[in-house]
Amino acid sequence: MSILELRKLWGNRPLIGAAVGVLIQDETGRVLLQRRGDDGLWGEPGGALEPGEDFLTGARRELLEETGLVCPDLALMPLPNGLQSGPELFHRYPNDHEIYIVGMRAQGTLPASALEHAQPDDSGETLELRWFALDDLPPLSNNANRQSLSVLRARVGQPPLPLLPWPPTPPIGNYLMDLRKLVGARPLFAPGANVLVTDDQNRLLLLRHGGTGKWTVPGGSLEPGESFEDCARRELFEETGLSAGKLEPLEMFCGPEYRFTYLHGDVVDNVSVLYRAQSVTGQLTPQDGEVLGVGWFGMAELPGDDELSGNLIQDNLNVWKGGQGT
Repeated sequence: MSILELRKLWGNRPLIGAAVGVLIQDETGRVLLQRRGDDGLWGEPGGALEPGEDFLTGARRELLEETGLVCPDLALMPLPNGLQSGPELFHRYPNDHEIYIVGMRAQGTLPASALEHAQPDDSGETLELRWFALDDLPPLSNNANRQSLSVLRARVGQPPLPLLPWPPTPPIGNYLMDLRKLVGARPLFAPGANVLVTDDQNRLLLLRHGGTGKWTVPGGSLEPGESFEDCARRELFEETGLSAGKLEPLEMFCGPEYRFTYLHGDVVDNVSVLYRAQSVTGQLTPQDGEVLGVGWFGMAELPGDDELSGNLIQDNLNVWKGGQGT
């Protein structure tokens, strides 16, 4: 379901919005910003993903809608700088809708002259488009924009932009379950994180999931205000009793191939960051109910694809297999 559809059922309460920001620079390093129709302030083009959409497709669509421009070299920014998440990315719109922005940043280049051909759509989202030097920025709309522009500023040795204050993070609950009570089985974005854990024999930890009966890696869905990394840490500890001294982000998985239908019919569009756990401590203690069993698997011992919990887990394991020996 789209954000607008959810709002009709959820009201103004905070939603987790899977979104993409688009950072376009010209030949002098200036960044393209739009003056927004909702608050009159400035920010990078971008917005919420459509159901089943991947981040790069969403970035191209949002850029076209909000500027009328096409950027041939548009690409997702590498991790970790490409990731957006955390309590500071809370935003309250002028209509009082509240959101925690999570997702990715895309980057590309266009000549300054491209702006002469800009034609935003008629939605009213874009009031004006201009190029700005990174050391001479206009009033910005929210912390997502501040963080994105700070990534660009860091590349040229400029300090980060100060962030606006944000409210206390809500207590951990069961965000997706609460949404399900309102929307039924319809597709929902499920931003979250998964974790690769290996032992001293370089065997991979897999869990037999209580909801599917199939093998998966530790992980789960974000709660409002959580960062991807905080989610990874929490889910790892809840499901296994283990803690990671460091979590290295490896890859973001998002797109129609990662839609998953549970046995009871609920559908999710996974938006998942895969982490590699390092300096793991604690005693392996499977979570009652959610974890039916655990196993350590060497490369030649991994379950077959039909024993894994969907395409997301299959591709998580492919990343692990591809990284052996590095």
